[in-house]
Amino acid sequence: MPEPQPSAAVVAARTRRLADFAGRLRMASTLASRAVLAPVYRAYTVRLRAEVLARPVPEHVALIMDGNRRWARQLGGGAGIGHRHGANKAIELLDWCSDLGIREVTLWALSLENLDRAPEEVELITEIARQTLTALSERDKVKRLEMSLRVIGRRELLPDRLREAAERGEAETQGRPGLRVTLALGYSGRDELVEAARAAIRTLVAQGVPPDGLPDALTAEQLEAHLYTRGSSDPDLIIRTSGEVRLSGFLPWQSAYSEFYFCEAYWPAFRELDFLRAIRTYQLRGRRFGR
Repeated sequence: MPEPQPSAAVVAARTRRLADFAGRLRMASTLASRAVLAPVYRAYTVRLRAEVLARPVPEHVALIMDGNRRWARQLGGGAGIGHRHGANKAIELLDWCSDLGIREVTLWALSLENLDRAPEEVELITEIARQTLTALSERDKVKRLEMSLRVIGRRELLPDRLREAAERGEAETQGRPGLRVTLALGYSGRDELVEAARAAIRTLVAQGVPPDGLPDALTAEQLEAHLYTRGSSDPDLIIRTSGEVRLSGFLPWQSAYSEFYFCEAYWPAFRELDFLRAIRTYQLRGRRFGR
């Protein structure tokens, strides 16, 4: 008698397991290749770090951490692998910034548009973000960075557990004098400008400005005072990974005079060497602020 054929669900499960195993093999091969070259990269990184520290470093660096899914896909793994490695890289980055004396870092971790992805991926991303917030607090205790954390974006749209983790992280680190870290979650630059304009108009109305006087009463300073980032400096340098050459709505107001650096590496593969190259490129540019 012919053997019974496995069901479509069984075949699909086997295929997924094989694809995941193949992805892990490719990842192991990539890591092995890096291990061989590690001494060379380490020596170059040490030399480049010394070169960067010999010049003024930017006060505020912002990053668009892009390419988690593509990095994982390239290695044959699922999106979760990319997001987890990306979260670990963000924690690692804060050590690099602290070592260079950078005072402020803004990380775009979750866009408003990301919340429209498939429910299972949104759940995965938000859970990893929640774990990362907790890990940042624990890392701060170990490394003694005296880091203060702020979360910006439409936090009312975030899942409850992530929103609670954000509020807890802010409360636990409030007022610390060290590295200032801003995490953009559920963030949209257009949304920020619309919300700031609405808040500024409400303030003017509360001050007694009549409706026909609002257009002339609204100033750049009043709008800026209602941005999510109020109280922070504008970023000196904005870095985007993954080879995409656009800001995608990241800090449209604050980036007016920022320097941009676009890196080909996907975010999980971003090395300290890549970061130092971005800082060195910034240092070699002449900033004129429109003058």
